[in-house]
Amino acid sequence: MAYVAVKGGEKAISNAHKWLAEERRGDPAVTELEVAQLREQLSLAVDRVMGEGSCYDRDLAALAVKQARGDLPEAVFLVRAYRTTLPRFGASEPLDTVNMAVRRRVSAAFKDIPGGQVLGPTFDYTHRLLDFALAADGVLPPQAVLAEEPQAYPMPTIGSVFAHEDLLESDERTEDAPEPFDLTREPMSFPAGRDQRLQALARGDEGFLLSLAYSSQRGWGNTHPLCGEIRMGTVAVEFVPEELGFAIEVGDIIVTECQMLGGSKSSAETPPQYMRGYGLVFGHSERKAMSMAIVDRALRDNAAASGQVAPVQDEEFVLYHSDNVEASGFVQHLKLPHYVDFQADLQSIRRLRREFFQRQALKEAAE
Repeated sequence: MAYVAVKGGEKAISNAHKWLAEERRGDPAVTELEVAQLREQLSLAVDRVMGEGSCYDRDLAALAVKQARGDLPEAVFLVRAYRTTLPRFGASEPLDTVNMAVRRRVSAAFKDIPGGQVLGPTFDYTHRLLDFALAADGVLPPQAVLAEEPQAYPMPTIGSVFAHEDLLESDERTEDAPEPFDLTREPMSFPAGRDQRLQALARGDEGFLLSLAYSSQRGWGNTHPLCGEIRMGTVAVEFVPEELGFAIEVGDIIVTECQMLGGSKSSAETPPQYMRGYGLVFGHSERKAMSMAIVDRALRDNAAASGQVAPVQDEEFVLYHSDNVEASGFVQHLKLPHYVDFQADLQSIRRLRREFFQRQALKEAAE
């Protein structure tokens, strides 16, 4: 039997594009989704695409979700590709999450944490039952009743709660601190600093990080921390123009921040205190922020030379394989033509089979 390449060329590819557009549109009798509808009503999918695409733009992320037919890794790829075309004029100042305008804030460590628990919009307390009322057009969601107690601003962080006893390690930026690693402009290098690790985790695939975090909690990494705090809300983005020399506010973004408390560290010079894992992601993405914080904590165990015992503690394994654009490309490239490789393998298999049957014939003749 002969194995030959399928021929088609540009015409076949053009028709494939048209067919894809037709499939994306679906039944023309059904009203087409608008980007604004996706942005407002599939906000968590939009937030994930923004985070893993490393580009905070809700309209672009919603457009990518629409174009990708809801395939989020494909949408991330589209956003990443677009991001490379944008001019870059500098880096913003570090986000001040202490002064976040909080929409949701919970702590599993303190019941009465200063500033209070703010449940906010969450699936945590739903029954996970299908709401068939959503299938009816024009049904408005029930309006939330705001708590009467005023919220404290700035709302104390888990770090400030521990500050008076110095029970939680701090990450204060010093004047002589080097410029943060820029993973979007520099290739990954090892051993990786924590700034590089956090960047890679922030744009890593949520499912991959979730699985690693889960494996760590089940013993493959021995990281089962307490959730010190999760907060979600709006923070200001500041930038220092060269011509001014001081910071100005250029906009607001919504972020989710998570701090996990796990284990303790001490030495002959320092008293015991909690170590922490940290996660910060675009939009409302609690599962991603929590997974990121758990994996960050596990990677710090390896960095502290406490012994690598699980994949989640191997920074090269985690950082190289967490990027869904890289992973998707490497897996899906197997669909592209490999005719030469296949022909070489085919000839090799045929040769090995001939040699096998020749040996069998000689063996039978000798018997």
